Amino acid sequence: MPKRILQGTVTSDANEQTITVSVERRFKHPVLQKTIRKSKKYRAHDENNAFKVGDTVRIIECAPRSKTKRWEVLEA
Repeated sequence: MPKRILQGTVTSDANEQTITVSVERRFKHPVLQKTIRKSKKYRAHDENNAFKVGDTVRIIECAPRSKTKRWEVLEA
């Protein structure tokens, strides 16, 4: 099975080697036909602490690195 790749914005870089990425998805409501925006936060591994709040990054699925980290940064 291929690994998922998501794109989002860094919302936190407070922890060592970890960033929080907010990923937004848009879809049309099935009944109202209105475009809805939903966002979800993912914790991703950032080896060199290279990314800061506000950066746009791509993250990829990986094996679990900790209790909450299942993603790692692919590129900016």
